[in-house]
Amino acid sequence: MKLRSLALVYAMVAAVVMDGSNALAADKLPFIYTARVMSQAYPWIAQEAGLFKKYDLEVPLIFVTAGAPAVATILAGDSEVTQQGAAALSRAFVQGNRDVVFIGGIKSILTHSIIAKPDIKRPADLKGKRIGVSRIGSNPHYFAVQALRHFGLESRDVSYIQAGGAPETLAALLAQGIDAAVLTVPTDAQALKLGYHYVVYGPDLNIAYAATTFNTRRSIMAKRGPVIGRFMRAMAEAAKIMHTDKEFTYKIMEKYLFVNDRKLLEASYNVEIKALEPRLALKLEGFQSTLDEIAPTDPRAKTVKPQEMVDTRYLDEMEKSGFFDQIWAGKR
Repeated sequence: MKLRSLALVYAMVAAVVMDGSNALAADKLPFIYTARVMSQAYPWIAQEAGLFKKYDLEVPLIFVTAGAPAVATILAGDSEVTQQGAAALSRAFVQGNRDVVFIGGIKSILTHSIIAKPDIKRPADLKGKRIGVSRIGSNPHYFAVQALRHFGLESRDVSYIQAGGAPETLAALLAQGIDAAVLTVPTDAQALKLGYHYVVYGPDLNIAYAATTFNTRRSIMAKRGPVIGRFMRAMAEAAKIMHTDKEFTYKIMEKYLFVNDRKLLEASYNVEIKALEPRLALKLEGFQSTLDEIAPTDPRAKTVKPQEMVDTRYLDEMEKSGFFDQIWAGKR
């Protein structure tokens, strides 16, 4: 009897412990990012600053190439939140997938540049040349199309080569597999140090575009709304850290971008921080730019309004509750 009673007590204690551990288990949120660049650093900062843990989240940070591969992960359910530019997802929306939705903005203008060898001196010299981009349909590709059009060149005048991410695009330039490369900070500065130069300096063009966003599906929001809400609070805190704590941000860049040149980090930060949304604002003009780009090949884009593609509930909640004011009032 004593043995049976003791066994029963052990079983009850074990059950309580298991129930307690389940109650305390963090919510897992499948997430992908799509570029190894400074503008996609908010989740890295959240990871390193312990913000996911603070909000009872487990968020594995998985890299997937921008464009069709990244879109496939969110549409197929392999990810529940993604960090990517608006172009490819906007195309899916235009084609009828109204489940796609943008819930937060990170970068609302393009800061890419076109880098080339010294013998390519001006934009007109790019005619007939091979220009490296990460993927067709990605931010670098969109920037190149818009930038060259600004200087009188169309896509048919050049050849776009899909190189992969920013490091791979720089490697292709060094290997002379391409004649010019579309890069952003800090990779463009690395190219400059190696003897290449700006043919088009993107920040001067101030091209409005939803270059980096947080997005999900409406059906996921219906099922996991509070979880995504906590994720967005973590991103809001990460944005605040990036805008106010340079030293911590530099450490993150060193770890995730493998850049340990202080001057390079400072120059990159000073350019990019001006383009990043401190309160994750969704700028509708940037989404309109993506629709305008899609319209020539898919007239359905003309019937879509940017407001239809966004859901600001998490941003509105953080604004109305005073959460934004609270985190920005304190100093890290």
